[in-house]
Amino acid sequence: MNGPLNILVVDDEANIRRTLSVYLETEGHRVVGVGNSRDALAEARRRSFDLAFVDLRLGTSDGMDLIPALLAATPWLKIVVITAFASIDTAVEAIRRGATDYIPKPFTPAQIGLSVRKAFEMRTLEQRVATLQEDLVRTRPEFDFASAHPAMRKAVELARQAAASEATILLRGESGTGKTVLARAVHAWSPRAARPFGVVSCPAFSSELLESELFGHAKGAFTGAVRENPGRIAVCEGGTLFLDEIGDLPLGLQPKILRFVQDRGYERVGDPVPRRADVRLIAATNLDLERAMKEGRFREDLYYRLAVIPIDLPPLRERPDDVEALAGRLLAFYARANHRTFAGFSPEALRALQSYSWPGNIRELSNVIERAAIMCRTDRIGIEFLPAGLQPGESAPKVGDRISLDKVEEQHIRKVLASAKSLQEAADILGIDQATLWRRRKKYDI
Repeated sequence: MNGPLNILVVDDEANIRRTLSVYLETEGHRVVGVGNSRDALAEARRRSFDLAFVDLRLGTSDGMDLIPALLAATPWLKIVVITAFASIDTAVEAIRRGATDYIPKPFTPAQIGLSVRKAFEMRTLEQRVATLQEDLVRTRPEFDFASAHPAMRKAVELARQAAASEATILLRGESGTGKTVLARAVHAWSPRAARPFGVVSCPAFSSELLESELFGHAKGAFTGAVRENPGRIAVCEGGTLFLDEIGDLPLGLQPKILRFVQDRGYERVGDPVPRRADVRLIAATNLDLERAMKEGRFREDLYYRLAVIPIDLPPLRERPDDVEALAGRLLAFYARANHRTFAGFSPEALRALQSYSWPGNIRELSNVIERAAIMCRTDRIGIEFLPAGLQPGESAPKVGDRISLDKVEEQHIRKVLASAKSLQEAADILGIDQATLWRRRKKYDI
């Protein structure tokens, strides 16, 4: 089995609790034993468990009623019922209420071991499915990080070394330089690779919603909180959480992130019960956090907690020798995605790609190659399939050039779209709504 599980044992017989705990701890798991439903729920609210062994008779309370209560606190929990009064009816009822397994007393170590293995396999599969679903939302090509640029090679090597540690990593670089991709790679290279990897974009939420997204909330904590939300931190138990654009973290939320970085402690919104989670943090920013500290927009103590291992990713304009290789790998990816075969780029197209400044970095290059792979109907990408801004004689207009306002607007919108993560982000940068952006794209045939 890979990795220890957090296991809760609920039984009113001290000997059963002690026997189970000793066996499970000998197998390398972390175990908490309690003798009643009240303490079981208190522990479930305080920390995250992967598996619970629950006796059906707990003094004056019924273990059957505890099953849905535990699942409400921890939706992914796997519950194994243990009872000396086994029957078909109670087994069916336990499964109906949410238990995943049923063991009659007296039980053997082999039976307990089998239940633990089944729970681990189910939990691992669920976490992989969750990660794959998140990947599908962000379907982008992976990069192998090969580079001719010394600074990029240094960044990747430092990331590989840091991956084996538990240290917090701060990725710094312009938008589109590959910070999210490198964060995923760090997780994949780390001992936590089999556990979940989550991404939270700090600018994508208001301060209140961001706190709920990270830490979770209790039912009724605020208007619209119709059910409990465990929060992204709890979902990533044992794995890695990537906080993208940490420089946009609201000032009022920064002390709570600082506390979690320091001791892995937190509370859900509307629920004062202290909790802990075993989650590694990786943060990223395209802002100058040191300047933000001087301006009072970012806490100094949080910065130094996050920047235990700072890694700087150079912009693509400083890596012209990497453009050809990157463009080739991107073309191969988008060719497969569109069921096409390409022989590469024409010499003119390759020169245009290498001479362009790439303000949107790798994300812009990816968008350009994807568009070309869709539009091109020959076996080689010619320069005519690249955006106008990359065409010879089509350099970006400058303020004061003798050209129309429409031309300036078109080129500006094209560049912002090429570097933005989404249409909403592009609209926000341009200071217009999505409907207006849609009309501008239609007007300029973008």
